[in-house]
Amino acid sequence: MKTHLNTLFVTTQGAYLRKDGETVDVRVEKKSRLRVPLHNLDGIVGFGRVAMSPQLMGSCAESGVTISFLTIHGRFLAAVNGFTPGNVLLRRQQYRTSDDPVKAVEVARAVVAGKLGNCRTVLRRAARDTDVGERSEALNKAADKLTASLAEALRMKELDRLRGVEGEAATLYFGVMNQLLGSNDKEFQYTKRSRRPPLDRINAMLSFAYTLLMHDARSACEAAGLDTAVGFLHRDRPGRPGMALDLMEEFRPFLADRMVVSLINRQQVKPGDFTIRESGAVQMNDTSRKAMLVAWQQRKQEQITHPFLNEKTTVGLLLHLQARLMARYLRNDLDAYPPFVWK
Repeated sequence: MKTHLNTLFVTTQGAYLRKDGETVDVRVEKKSRLRVPLHNLDGIVGFGRVAMSPQLMGSCAESGVTISFLTIHGRFLAAVNGFTPGNVLLRRQQYRTSDDPVKAVEVARAVVAGKLGNCRTVLRRAARDTDVGERSEALNKAADKLTASLAEALRMKELDRLRGVEGEAATLYFGVMNQLLGSNDKEFQYTKRSRRPPLDRINAMLSFAYTLLMHDARSACEAAGLDTAVGFLHRDRPGRPGMALDLMEEFRPFLADRMVVSLINRQQVKPGDFTIRESGAVQMNDTSRKAMLVAWQQRKQEQITHPFLNEKTTVGLLLHLQARLMARYLRNDLDAYPPFVWK
C-alpha cells in the first residue's frame, strides 16, 4: 500500500531545485533555503519561474515522485513522470473498456453518481451547520433537486445525455455557492463559473484548487498503472488527461470546493489577497496561494474511514485508493467501480 507522503510546493520565483545526496536542495539566489529528504515526498509542484536539475528530475522519476510545472497563476504546463509500474494488460483492458459504449457509460455513471452524491452531502452539511433559516432552506432545496438529478443520472444509458444531467446538476450546485459561503462581503460573491480567466475571487480559488487536485489525480493514475489520457466520462482528446479528470470528479466537492468555502468563511483569505487586471481577470497573489497550499496539505493529512473499504486512511491517500479500485474493476476483480461517496 502506498504511504501518504508530502508534496513540495515551490512558489518563490527564481528558485532552483537540485539533488544533494538523498535530499532536495531548494536554492534561491545561489543560497540554500530548504532541504527536504527525497524519500519523504510523493510530488513536487513548481509555480512560475522554478527550475530543476536533470539529476533531480531523474531521481524523482526513479523514485515515483511526480513533478508538475505550472504557471505562476496555477495553469498546468507539463509533468515529469518515470516508468509506469502497471503492466500492459491493465492498460489494454482500460482501452477496451473505454471503447465499449456499454461498459464506458457504466463507469461514467458511477463517476457522476459519486460527484453528485458528494455535492449533495456538502449542501446538506452546510444547511445543518447554519443558523440562518433562509440559507438553510435554499441549501436543502438544492440538495433535494440534486437527489432527483442523481436518480436521473443512474438511469442514463448514453454518455451525451449523462453529461447533460451532470451539467445541469453542476449549474444547480454552483447556483447556491453564495449560500454555501454565507459571507456578506461583496468581494466574495459568486456569479457564475469562469475559468480562463477567472472573473472573481471565488473562481480564482476554485481553479487553483482543481489544479492541485489534478496533480494528485495524475500521480494516483500513474502509481496504479492506469493511462491518465484514457477516460470514460471524459473522452479522448489530445493533451487532455481523461482518466485523471474522471478520477477527480468525485473529489471536487469533497476536497476542493469545501476547502475554498472554509478558507473564505474563516477569513483565512482576504479580498486584498488578489490582483484584478484591467481585463477583469482575477489572480491570486502569494498570500492567498500560500494559504491554500497550507490548507491543502493539512487537509490531506486528516484521517477518514473509506466508505467502501471500511478502513481508516488519510484524505491524501483517497485518490490512490480510488485509482486502485478502478484498476481492480478493469481486471474484473470487482463487478462495478465503487466511487468515493462521502457520508
